Amino acid sequence: MPHGHLHPISSLIREANRIFYDMGFTFAEGPLLEDEWHNFDALNVPKDHPARDMQDTFFIKDEPGMVLRTHTSNVQIRYMESQMKKGIEPPYRIIVPGKVFRNEATDMTHEAEFFQMEGLMVGADITLAHLKGTLAKFFAELFKGASVEIRFRPSFFPFTEPSVEVDMRLVGEQVPEKLRDKWIEMMGAGMIHPQVLKNAGVDPTKYQGFAFGMGLDRLALLRWSIDDVRLMHSADLRFVNQF
Repeated sequence: MPHGHLHPISSLIREANRIFYDMGFTFAEGPLLEDEWHNFDALNVPKDHPARDMQDTFFIKDEPGMVLRTHTSNVQIRYMESQMKKGIEPPYRIIVPGKVFRNEATDMTHEAEFFQMEGLMVGADITLAHLKGTLAKFFAELFKGASVEIRFRPSFFPFTEPSVEVDMRLVGEQVPEKLRDKWIEMMGAGMIHPQVLKNAGVDPTKYQGFAFGMGLDRLALLRWSIDDVRLMHSADLRFVNQF
């Protein structure tokens, strides 16, 4: 009897979960239908931020104040809130893989619905060096046989301060030629804004941490040299059976 095949996104989530579990991270998840507080306000996204405009966010017509989540960052707020309500203070380490939604046109590299993976680490002495080491370890495990280099570029996100764009470069003979020695933008990240910690009930004078968010669809494109992100959601068994 023929065996079924895991979808590449499912396979990638399992592999990422294993790698981060070995680094002490816990798997967490949250609702796809989210209120504006957890999706925007608690993450320091102001009322006039472009991300709230109709062209980016799917608002729910019959449920005012509700949206299809635009990122997995809503879960970091919900997780910290739930822990503090139980009286469990940091350290926290979680990863949050899951589907997100953006109201945008589809093409080879964009979809209206796709998968992200959020990472969060909060503790008494967390720094950007911990972020860089965590990501370097993850990419080294994911792209075995390659030497992985990570670099940070200054950026801006409302929920982190300082904020960085994270680039990765793979070096080695086993790396596909189109990826070898090329800097590739992988994600946004940074140190969690003190106001975000405060909004979730965590004392920012005692704790600090980092957060990052990456697109799993894009990571899968690189991992398996797939040319078109739309194949991920095509339900074409000829595509899935390759994995």
